[in-house]
Amino acid sequence: MSKERIEKLKEFLQATPTDSFLKHALALEYIKLGNDEAARNLFEELLNRDPGYIGSYYHLAKLLERIELVNEAITVYENGMEEAKKAGDNHALGELRGAYEELTF
Repeated sequence: MSKERIEKLKEFLQATPTDSFLKHALALEYIKLGNDEAARNLFEELLNRDPGYIGSYYHLAKLLERIELVNEAITVYENGMEEAKKAGDNHALGELRGAYEELTF
């Protein structure tokens, strides 16, 4: 089922290649399939273009933790916390801070 969703998301992205929601959704589908490299590339591309897309920081950092790139994960959590503060998104800030503290303390 995931492969079908991936194909559909790719079709949508061809029509609107800068859609952050679609990129985020596609990255999550890649994670489900175990394709961390493709997911990481999409998350990084998305956040480079749209640093205010706060939801992707958590998922990218968790992916980096899973593949044992702890320092990179810490940086992503820190960047995500900064963006969440700027946006006034206290819920996302709390989730990012919780995961960050779990990793660093």
